[in-house]
Amino acid sequence: MTITMLYSKLHRATVTDANLNYVGSITVDAALLEAAQMRVGQKVDIVNVNNGERFSTYIIPGERGKGDICLNGAAARKVHKGDKIIIIAYAEMSEEEADRFKPKIVILNDDNTIAQAFEGLE
Repeated sequence: MTITMLYSKLHRATVTDANLNYVGSITVDAALLEAAQMRVGQKVDIVNVNNGERFSTYIIPGERGKGDICLNGAAARKVHKGDKIIIIAYAEMSEEEADRFKPKIVILNDDNTIAQAFEGLE
């Protein structure tokens, strides 16, 4: 049996743009993807702290070091520039893997720089 577990998250990212005229996805600064061990094309859930919206999309890379967090396509309707969001990635694991796995948590400052990064929930 496999179980869906938290893999990593970017916590309290600030939306820098919302681009309705794009095919879809979320653009995330490449350095933040690396810090959270997320991958281009990976499915993620987005939680909007400001309005409670929850939705899924996939990641495309943004320019490294710019701090970009941009919702594209239809998802752009669910956020406003300046909103705080949580970007959550999951992974399928065996129960044995889940017992040992520690998710990567990256907490961001208002300018999308890293305030804190750690592994585990305890």
